[in-house]
Amino acid sequence: SGTGKELVANIIHANSPRSQGPMVKVNCSAIPDTLVESELFGYERGAFTGATTSRKGLFEAAHRGTIFLDEVADLSVTAQAKILRVLQTGEIQKIGAERTMKVDVRVLSGTHKNLRECVAGSTFREDLYYRLNVVPIEVPPLRERPHDIPLLVEFFVRQTCAKNNMRTKPIDDEVMWGLQRHRWPGNVRELQNVIERALIMSGERVTVRDLPEEVLAEEEAGGGDRTSALKEFRDSAEREYIIAALKRNHGNISQTAMVLAVGRTYLHRRMAVLSITKKDFFS
Repeated sequence: SGTGKELVANIIHANSPRSQGPMVKVNCSAIPDTLVESELFGYERGAFTGATTSRKGLFEAAHRGTIFLDEVADLSVTAQAKILRVLQTGEIQKIGAERTMKVDVRVLSGTHKNLRECVAGSTFREDLYYRLNVVPIEVPPLRERPHDIPLLVEFFVRQTCAKNNMRTKPIDDEVMWGLQRHRWPGNVRELQNVIERALIMSGERVTVRDLPEEVLAEEEAGGGDRTSALKEFRDSAEREYIIAALKRNHGNISQTAMVLAVGRTYLHRRMAVLSITKKDFFS
């Protein structure tokens, strides 16, 4: 989740001969099983109670364009059978209709699950798997492509500043290093949120003080208690800087926070993390 599967689908559609046609996105996990048929294929007037007008389904809406079935593994086995029929025949049948109709649709699908395992566990149809698995594209997690991070950061900076009517801010090199070391369990979506928060909360430039602690932590899953030399240096330099500021302001926390341009609560938290006590600035 959050690797950018929908973005890849958008790019494929935009660079295809179907780019002038519709791009219809379907969140398969959000459609109740009882509504799958009416949502995907539509219905005729009078097909059931409440059907006062005819309605196009999503496959018909995507005619001569692309339909993206996101989280396709979350469809029920019954719904999978209906999708398989469309892929095999290129035809749909609205609820209440007597005839089928042809649709010219490119089908893209996405999932964060391992479909082979789903097939082995009988939660995903094997025949549908082979129908969909014609040209597989793996979108790896962000931790496996740290070289993408500088480009993504540049994009999110422009996007966030434009959205919030802000001037573009420079990003310190140490910040970029920290971003590339983080494992990003939330992938690109998490990176976007971190950059947006850092830009809004920072001053004239984004520094390491504007990043959440979990991003700066070097420890990796299963990696034990390892701390990078750069993080040790940063913590040591920050500790000395805060102690010097506290001494200049005679230990006044509020005044020191104001001088450092940080919140009082944040300063207290950093003092606790860096083990700064009164004896350090009153000695």
